[in-house]
Amino acid sequence: MTQPAIQLTEYQRKWVEDKSRFKISLKARQTGFSFAVSLEVVLDCLDHRTTWVLLSRGERQSKELMEKVATHTRAIGVACEELETTFKIDDQAIKQLEVRFPNGSKIIGLPANPDTARGFSGNVVLDEFAFHADSRKIWTALYPTITRGYKLRVISTPNGKSGKFYDLWMDNTGTWSKHFVDIYMAKEQGLDIDIDELRKGCESEDDWLQEFCCEFIDEAGSLLPYELITPCETDEATFMLPEDFSPVGDLTLGVDIGRKRDLTVMWILEYTGTLYWTRAIHVLEKQKFSVQREQLFTYLSMPRMRRACIDATGIGMQLAEEAVEAFGSKAEAVEFTGPVKQELAITQRRAFEDRVVRIPIDRVLRNDLHSVQKITTAAGNIRYAAERSENGHADRFWALALSLHAAINNPYVSLDVTVARRSVVRRMMEGYG
Repeated sequence: MTQPAIQLTEYQRKWVEDKSRFKISLKARQTGFSFAVSLEVVLDCLDHRTTWVLLSRGERQSKELMEKVATHTRAIGVACEELETTFKIDDQAIKQLEVRFPNGSKIIGLPANPDTARGFSGNVVLDEFAFHADSRKIWTALYPTITRGYKLRVISTPNGKSGKFYDLWMDNTGTWSKHFVDIYMAKEQGLDIDIDELRKGCESEDDWLQEFCCEFIDEAGSLLPYELITPCETDEATFMLPEDFSPVGDLTLGVDIGRKRDLTVMWILEYTGTLYWTRAIHVLEKQKFSVQREQLFTYLSMPRMRRACIDATGIGMQLAEEAVEAFGSKAEAVEFTGPVKQELAITQRRAFEDRVVRIPIDRVLRNDLHSVQKITTAAGNIRYAAERSENGHADRFWALALSLHAAINNPYVSLDVTVARRSVVRRMMEGYG
C-alpha cells in the first residue's frame, strides 16, 4: 500500500481536520504545529480560491513558515509561483513572501505589526502570537479584517500570564475551538522525541513548565516580564558584529565578568539617536583572563567606542583595573554594591518600558533577561538576584545593564582613572609572562 506523501501525528491530523472558523492552539515547542497549520492553509487554497495571510513575529520566522508552505506544495505536487517583494510602512522596509496557486489562491507571509495586520483582508494565521510585539494593537487592527466570514488561526507556546494570546486562551465563551498539546501528549500521539533528553537541556524548571508543559508562568517577581522583553526583540539586532561594521552612532560596552562558574559577557550597544541597538553579545565561558583581556581591549579600541562599564566585583577587579589604566576615562570600573545593582536594574527596566533598546530574538537570551527577580528581604531591603543555570547567572542581564548605564547614566566609578601610555596597552595586550 502506498504511503501518503505527508505523515501526520494524531494531534496534527485533528488540527487539519477541524473546520471551525476560530481555532487556537496552546502547544509545546518542537511539536511540529507550524507544519500542521501550514498544511491546513495549503489544502484550503487547493480546495477553493482564497487568500491566507500568515503573520509571524519577524522576517526570519515568516520565512521559516513560508518554507513549510513551499514544502507542502512540492510534496503534494502542485506547481506554484513563489514571490518575494518589499514595501515600506513609515520608512520601515517590510519583506512580503507569497505563494500563488494555479486556481488563483494565494498565501502571503509577513512579519506582524499593527500596520501589516490592518493592510490585508483574508483568512489569518497568527504564528507564535504570545511573542508578537504589540499583540494587543495587532489584534485591534486585525479583527475588523476578518469580519466578512474569514477564518482565524492562533498558535503559540506560552509566554507568561500577559498579552493577548493569554487572554484568548483563557476565553471560555465558546468562541474558540481549542487544541492543547504539551510534550507528553505529543509523544503519546505519535511524535518521535526523547522527553528525558529535552528536559535535561532545559536550564530551569520554569522553562520546562512553560515551554514544554504549556503552563503560563506567573511573572509577579520578575524585573523584566516577557511582555516588556518581547516588543524589544528584532532580527535586526545582532549577536556578532556585522562584517565591515561601520557604526554611525556612539558605541558603549557592558562587561559582566566570570571565570569558572559564571560567564563573561561583553555587550555592545550602538545609539542611533532614538534607539540603543545591540550590535554584539560576546559570551566567553571558562576563558583565561588573558583571553578576556585581549577581547576587551579589542572592543575598547573600536572606532566610536565612547565608554565601557566593567564589572569590578571580586574576580572582575583585575580586568577592570587594567582597562582603566590602559584606556583612561573611556573605561569605568563598576563595583556591584546593593545601591549600584539597584540603579543598574532600574535603568534597564526603564529602557525596556520605553522600548528604546533592541535585542536579538533568542530563547536563551530572553530567559536570561527574565530571570532576575526583585526580592524584598525580611529587613525591608531590595535585592536583585537570579538562580544560577547552565546558561549562566543572569550574566547577559548585567552586561546589558552595564552597557545601558554607560550610555545613559553617570556611572559609579570605583577606581581611580588614569591615562595610560601606549606602552601600557601594548604590555597588557601581550599578557604577562
